[in-house]
Amino acid sequence: MSSHDSSRARPTRSAARFGTPGTPPRITPDRLRSRYWFDNPEHPGTTALCIERYLNYGITLEELTSGKPIIGISQSGSDLTPCNRHHIELVKRVKDGIRAAGGVPFEFPMHPIHENVRRPTAALDRNLAYLGLVEVLHGYPLDGVVLTTGCDKTTPAALMAAATVNIPAIVLSGGPMLNGWRGSERVGSGTIIWELRKRLAAGDIDYAEFLARGADSAPSIGHCNTMGTASTMNALAEALGMSLPGSAMIPAPYKERAMVAYQTGCRIVEMVWEDLRPLDILTRAAFENAVVTCSALGGSSNAPIHVNAIARHAGVELTNDDWQRLGHEIPLLANVMPAGAYLSEEFHRAGGVPAVLHELLAAGKLHGEAMTVNGRPLEANLPGHETRDPEVIRRYANPLVEHAGFLNLKGNLFDSALMKTSVISPDFRERFLDDPADPDAFEGRVAVFDGAEDYHARIDDPALGIDEHTILVMRGAGPVGHPGGAEVVNMQPPEALIRRGIESLPCLGDGRQSGTSGSPSILNASPEAATGGGLALLETGDRLRVDLKRGEVRLLIDEAELTARRRRLEAAGGYRYPEHQTPWQEIQRSMVEPLDRGMTLAPATRYRDVARQHPPRDNH
Repeated sequence: MSSHDSSRARPTRSAARFGTPGTPPRITPDRLRSRYWFDNPEHPGTTALCIERYLNYGITLEELTSGKPIIGISQSGSDLTPCNRHHIELVKRVKDGIRAAGGVPFEFPMHPIHENVRRPTAALDRNLAYLGLVEVLHGYPLDGVVLTTGCDKTTPAALMAAATVNIPAIVLSGGPMLNGWRGSERVGSGTIIWELRKRLAAGDIDYAEFLARGADSAPSIGHCNTMGTASTMNALAEALGMSLPGSAMIPAPYKERAMVAYQTGCRIVEMVWEDLRPLDILTRAAFENAVVTCSALGGSSNAPIHVNAIARHAGVELTNDDWQRLGHEIPLLANVMPAGAYLSEEFHRAGGVPAVLHELLAAGKLHGEAMTVNGRPLEANLPGHETRDPEVIRRYANPLVEHAGFLNLKGNLFDSALMKTSVISPDFRERFLDDPADPDAFEGRVAVFDGAEDYHARIDDPALGIDEHTILVMRGAGPVGHPGGAEVVNMQPPEALIRRGIESLPCLGDGRQSGTSGSPSILNASPEAATGGGLALLETGDRLRVDLKRGEVRLLIDEAELTARRRRLEAAGGYRYPEHQTPWQEIQRSMVEPLDRGMTLAPATRYRDVARQHPPRDNH
């Protein structure tokens, strides 16, 4: 039997206090995972080698050998990641909580992920950060971990790793920024940029004003103050049960953010003694709760990608059909940009995620029995959490939008593509979806672009013949083609149309768009052009029919022509995309799965509960 097998008892060397007051512990100090590194009499040489250097910076031998849980803190803050940078200070309160509860904190770095700056896209880093976290959590003497999150992909990367390794884990969001303001006008991070692009194109503002007004949207530390991907994923971490109730949307500068950091540090020690692990929480019921909650929040179009990925690593097969089946009929309750009018400060003061969950539970839309990190079922955390401002967080019977979830569209060009219905504007609906003879459907001629560079170079070319009925198509923007899945599908019309007051056109693509965008684009088309998807066969001038009632997007040409185009493409060597620029780009491209499958690494989803199923081998 391996010396790492946690079923083997070891003599307890001290009467360490453990367990939540009033809660019987499930494990005893001799069963701590860290003991096989720091207190292993069967291998004294290895034990001494593991201990000796940690003593060099003041940790005592007693701390490492007395049966105190060793708690890792995954530090996602750095100078390269401004949305998470305040975690550098915030984790000091996490450490205080860990020590107060009888644990020993060990902080370590997470691979940086910054959505706005990372080129060619931060989506490349999600899986890389996941891999790094798995190796640290598996190979180092950690009994539990606090996962610090914030910017978009830090949250799914952390949860994917937690599900894979399956040691006690808890998520601590850094929280959103304060509201942005320009005079009396709320300015939402990300969302204002997409609006300012149109104003710049129309000649209403110049470059200097563009930059100044964009900066107004980021007034403090924290991640996006809109319901973009960062706020969505941290809210869904709470809905999944992986964060302390009410913690996800506390604004970063508020004093309560440091308080919940302390409470999170205390709680992870208790979770170790209770042996409460991610796979006890990340169940099918939890993921269905997340889907429903995302719709009610008006959550990011990136959420299905990330939640599907977390689910696959937890052994739950969640599909885009599930997102439509479970979430499309759910009403929009959070009146937060880009789908609404307010920002994160108002959302937090109105009750935050618990108030939304309270409405959904009362309407019978949640699995109340789903477990959460505080050791209680979801339904036990929600009494008394009604909305405190029904204008910001609506009652279930009085929503902003009746059906706010995603449609999973299919057709002769792809097997799956998502459309976020909560952001269909009255103008868009009037121009494209309100034909009495053909409601919720439209047809249009396409203009096709191969990547963002091609779009920027040619969007204003009159030869394309783009008018108010044109459908803009972006291809070569998926996990393989870009690589990584770029946020480039929310394309704006040519400047000439914007000056005429036509500020949006239907967009379709095999890439993504920012969660802060209010565009009802058809996104994440899978399979992508680069792997043989039908978008590779499109030609500018083709006509598409989009039918939301039937959930279809169809290229209006006969099957024989479509077959002939595919043969010509295959004879030419397939759809061409840029060469690899780094080793990781080549590695990821060789094993990445499509967006509807979560953009996971195919081999990685086979690994689960590795801390118990595959204990790390001795190194000496």
